[in-house]
Amino acid sequence: MASNKIVLYQIFTRLYGNRTVTRKENGTLEENGCGKMNDFTPAVLRQIRQLGVSHIWYTGVLRHATQTDYSGYGIPRNHPAVVKGRAGSPYAIADYYDIDPDLAVDVKERMKEFEQLVARTHKAGMKVIIDFVPNHVARQYHSICKPKGVRDLGEDDNPQHGFDPQNNFYYCPGQQFMPYFDLYHGELQPYQEEPAKATGNDCFHNAPGQNDWYETVKLNYGVDYYAGGVGHFDPIPSTWRKMTDILLFWAQKGIDGFRCDMAEMVPAAFWDYATRIVKSQYPELVFIGEVYNPQEYRNYIASGFDYLYDKVGMYDVLRDVTCGRRNTDAITWAWQQTDDIRQHMLYFLENHDEQRIASDFFAGSGEKAVPALVVSALMQQNPFMLYAGQEYGERGMDKEGFSGRDGRTTIFDYWAVDTLCRAAAKQLTEEEMRLCAIYERVLNTARTEKAVSDGLTYDLMYVNGNCPRQYMFLRKSRGSQLLVVANFDGTPAEVDVHIPQHAFDFLGLKQRTYAATELLGGVTESLTLSAAEPTRVTVPAYGAVVYKLK
Repeated sequence: MASNKIVLYQIFTRLYGNRTVTRKENGTLEENGCGKMNDFTPAVLRQIRQLGVSHIWYTGVLRHATQTDYSGYGIPRNHPAVVKGRAGSPYAIADYYDIDPDLAVDVKERMKEFEQLVARTHKAGMKVIIDFVPNHVARQYHSICKPKGVRDLGEDDNPQHGFDPQNNFYYCPGQQFMPYFDLYHGELQPYQEEPAKATGNDCFHNAPGQNDWYETVKLNYGVDYYAGGVGHFDPIPSTWRKMTDILLFWAQKGIDGFRCDMAEMVPAAFWDYATRIVKSQYPELVFIGEVYNPQEYRNYIASGFDYLYDKVGMYDVLRDVTCGRRNTDAITWAWQQTDDIRQHMLYFLENHDEQRIASDFFAGSGEKAVPALVVSALMQQNPFMLYAGQEYGERGMDKEGFSGRDGRTTIFDYWAVDTLCRAAAKQLTEEEMRLCAIYERVLNTARTEKAVSDGLTYDLMYVNGNCPRQYMFLRKSRGSQLLVVANFDGTPAEVDVHIPQHAFDFLGLKQRTYAATELLGGVTESLTLSAAEPTRVTVPAYGAVVYKLK
C-alpha cells in the first residue's frame, strides 16, 4: 500500500486489549483488569492495518504515577493523594526511561516486551508513535531506569531559588505544598512536599485546586515566569539537555515518532534545539505537537514539528457542522486559515481528550459523523487520526471512576471498552459493523488513492452556496481524480454540483462524461462534468459519495 498519507490510530494501550468486563467503578487492577502490550498479536496488528492505518500511537506506555503498588519490583510507590484515579494519568510521568508495569505480562521484562511490540508493529507494516510529555512530570518523579551517568531531574536543583535557569523545577521557597484537598487520601501519613514545586498547568504557588493539574510538577526550560516570562537560554538550560537525551533514548529503540503533549507550554526555542539534534541522527522521525494557539502554529512548525493538532480550527468546525450549529461553508473557512501550512495540520474527530462522537455530549451516534470523516480524511494530503473504538461508534458514556460520566473514555481508571471487547468477541451489532466498514473504505481510499495522498484539492463551495448541509470538493493527481460530496443532513439529498471553468483549468480536468465508480458503495455510473450544466448526485443521509472518475 504505497502512500504518503498518514492515518494515525490512537490506542490507549492500557484499555485496548482488556477483556475483563467487571467494570467496577473505581475498581483496582485486580478487579477490572488491564490490557497488555502482548495483546497486540500479529493477527490483531494485521486487523488494524487492514483498517487503513499507517501509524499506531501507543498512548501511555511510559511509566506514570499510579495507585497500584509495584514496590515488590523495586518501583517506588506513589502516594494516592497525588495520583488521579486508581490507574493514574499517563501524563504524570514517574520515570521517562521506564515502561508502565501495568502493560507487561512479566513486569521485570517490561522494556523487552515494549521492544518486541515495536518489532511486531513494524513487521505488520505500521510505524510506532509514543508520547513525549515535556511540560510536567509526576509530583514524585524519580527515575530508577535512567542510564548510567544520567543525572535525575531535580537532582542538582537549588530549591531555595524559586527560579534558576539551571534548575529543572520551579519552587516556592519556605512554603509547604498545601492544595485545597485531602493530603491523606486514606493513608496514615499525608503527602508532604517542601518547598512546594510549581504545578504543571503554570500554577506557580503552593496551593493548587482540585481542577488544577495538581498531580504534576512544571518543568523549567529557562523561562522565568516569576519575572513575566523572560527566557534565559544561554547557556543552554539543564532541562533542555536532559529532555533531549530522553528523546534520543527512545529514538534508538526504533520508534518512528513522538506525539508531544502540550507542546506549546514549552518554549519553541527548546524544540528548535531538540529536534535539530534528534533529526540529525534520526532524520525520518516525526514530531507531532499538541498546540492549540493558531497564532503559534507557524512558530512551532519552524521549530521542527512535522504535524500539529488542528483542534481549534478544523475539529471545532466539523463538530459544529455535525451538530447543526454551523453551515458547511465554515469548513472552507477552517482550511483557509492554515492553507499555507496545510501539509502540517493533523485532522481528527476524536482523541483521548475529546468527547466521543457517539456520546450524548456530541452527536449521539457514530454514523452522524461519517460526512465529517470523509471530509477530514480525503480533503487534503495531511494526516488523519482516529481513536480506537471510534470506528465502531464507541459511546464513552461509562462512569468509570475518577473520570466520571463525561462522554470520554477514561484515561485515569482501569476499565474495559465495550465496543473493543465485543469487536474482539465478534459480537458487534449490524450498525457497528456497517460503521466500521465505512471507516475501512474511507481510510483505505485515503491511503491508496493518489488523488488523496498527493493530489490537488479544489473546494467547490463558493459556487454551491445553496447547499448549507452539504460539502463538496474535487481531488486530482496524475491518473486519479475524485469528486466528493458529503451530506451532513439527516435526510438523503439530491445535489446539483456546480463546477466552474476555473476548476477544470486549475486541475487539468476534462469536461466530458465519465464512468464513475462510487468508492464507498462500489456502484459504477455515468457522470457528466461540465462548466455549463451542474452534475446531479444523490447522497445518503449522514453519508457521502466518493466518485472515482475514469
